[in-house]
Amino acid sequence: MAYGDRKAERIRLEHPYPVNLMGVDGTWRRSCVLLDISQSGARLEVAGTLEVLRAQEFFLLLSSRGLAFRRCELVRVDGAEVGVRFIEEKKRKGKAVIPK
Repeated sequence: MAYGDRKAERIRLEHPYPVNLMGVDGTWRRSCVLLDISQSGARLEVAGTLEVLRAQEFFLLLSSRGLAFRRCELVRVDGAEVGVRFIEEKKRKGKAVIPK
């Protein structure tokens, strides 16, 4: 996907919004700033090394306590700026399972 080629409209944030990236296994965390966001992905400015992003899949923590998050995959890297795509959980066929 080329930069700027969007499936969903992006919302550009007027003020820096601090967020974090965290490894799926919880072993690493990086501070970053959310630059813009859409229903399908986001653009972030990452602080520190980008080496941990080789994992290709991680969480975008939207709240300081981690209660609001999205699972992401890396789409592009441009210096300290990265593009991520949100991974949607696949819907299962059949009836919902209710735990007892």
